Amino acid sequence: MAANANFGIIAAMAYLLGSIPFGYLLVRAFRGSDIRRTGSGNIGATNVARSSPALGILTLLLDASKGFVAVSIAAALASGSEHLGAGYVYSAMAIAALCAVLGHMFSLWLKFRGGKGVATGVGAFIAIVPKAVLVAICVFAALVALFRYISLGSIVAAAALPAFIYLLYVQPGSPMQSVLGAAVAASLLIIAKHHQNISRLLAGTEHRFSLRRG
Repeated sequence: MAANANFGIIAAMAYLLGSIPFGYLLVRAFRGSDIRRTGSGNIGATNVARSSPALGILTLLLDASKGFVAVSIAAALASGSEHLGAGYVYSAMAIAALCAVLGHMFSLWLKFRGGKGVATGVGAFIAIVPKAVLVAICVFAALVALFRYISLGSIVAAAALPAFIYLLYVQPGSPMQSVLGAAVAASLLIIAKHHQNISRLLAGTEHRFSLRRG
């Protein structure tokens, strides 16, 4: 019962941290506008960068940080119950990672609407499985460099992350199954959140990334 209660506290904490809409808040504070009414309407770094590259970078860092912090807090809370085994600690971290992503996607402060969860997912899972996330980031970077579609890089990297976790971390008797499960769930949610991008990619109308403004 106590373990279940702790998991509930961790889930709520991570969801609330993930719910902080940094992109919305930054654009509102520095540009005086609602990011949801410009560009794609998304509150994430890519759409924020269309209004302000500097704010886009800051949004990226803050969105990733809230995922990382949520998992770090979960690890600290669970470390007091190490007698329950490593699986308990990893389960707590996995719950925090998934709930932080859910918070970003379905923000309490924006009537349960939000972003696509990519940056928050990166921050959350890099705190647990850094090697797998770094490989996924390399896949993302390669695809963006080749095709200049941030959405394509995000979708493929999200889809590949569980495979990288499995190959690099999951072994017989490993306590990492809960992390793998959370990564699969987060990846499916991220891909589903990109459904409009997928439609535009198939139609050939998706916006290509460019360093040039205008």
